[in-house]
Amino acid sequence: MQGLEVPKNVLSAWNLQGASIAPLGSGLINRTWLVAGGDGRRYVLQQVNPIFPGAVNEDIQVVTEHLRAKGMVAPTLLPATDGRLWLDDPGGAFRLMTHVDGVSRDRLEGPEEAREAGQLLARFHQALADLEHEFRNQRLGVHDTERHLKNLRQALADHAAHRDIGAIQPLAAEILQLADALPQLPALPDRVVHGDPKINNLLFDRASGRALCFIDLDTLGRMPLHLELGDAFRSWCNPKGEDNPRAGFALDLFTPAVQGYAEEAKGWITPEETVAIVPGTLTIYVELAARFCADALREDYFGWDAAKFPSRSAHNQARAASQITAARALWDVRGAADEAVRRAFG
Repeated sequence: MQGLEVPKNVLSAWNLQGASIAPLGSGLINRTWLVAGGDGRRYVLQQVNPIFPGAVNEDIQVVTEHLRAKGMVAPTLLPATDGRLWLDDPGGAFRLMTHVDGVSRDRLEGPEEAREAGQLLARFHQALADLEHEFRNQRLGVHDTERHLKNLRQALADHAAHRDIGAIQPLAAEILQLADALPQLPALPDRVVHGDPKINNLLFDRASGRALCFIDLDTLGRMPLHLELGDAFRSWCNPKGEDNPRAGFALDLFTPAVQGYAEEAKGWITPEETVAIVPGTLTIYVELAARFCADALREDYFGWDAAKFPSRSAHNQARAASQITAARALWDVRGAADEAVRRAFG
């Protein structure tokens, strides 16, 4: 998918005829290329998955301008020659952004990177705390856990004849069992958040190792902070990655990540939000496991890596198994994780 050629009209829309183009990254949502122009400048060209409307780029422009005004690093959307921020296409809108020279990780390499990630996410959240913007891309119900669990139950009923039902049914049963044991999350106010702060959406400086910025900003919006932090920590603290069924939850990554966040966010994040961090992380693990498991049956939503897995179902089974195994690992150490939060926030 990533290797497909870019249509000539897309390059001409930004006066990039003759530019050097190469696939960039390993993402399965948006097609991404690194573009080297004749002037020596480098850009990132993306074809955005059709699940995101072209108007999401208006949200990105507002948010990245706000971040840069606060002194943070953020890519810049570059208008086409006709002034538009994106070029519509049946396969998904194209956009061009400045290239931020940094390293993307599939997993954290140690406690110092975990602390860096936590600090950057706290600065990101606080920089956007005063943003007044009506988001064009409204991701309603994205973390409606009960709805995702209901969808899993319905997928089991609708696809009882699926070729892999024998492997998927016990996985689904484990997910639903842990879902029944989840603590009730509090009703807390929304914050402006990234929406998908997984580890490979964060860039690190090549020389210093410092966390530079967040990328893939199509998921920007408002949601309770503990769900955003839960989504971050479930990704950052799973050292095996989300494709590996033998996953885990690393307290030695969680603790410095929480400490890093607290170093920047003390006095801003509320006590109610901090108490909800570990339950929020557990909930996101289970919720995402349910989504992957449902798509292992439906095979119509998540992108999949055909080079590593024989089918979309097989990839999503591995993802679901990874999430629920990591959730079990966190469940077993949830007391120690809560204590790490209490120490970090004092």
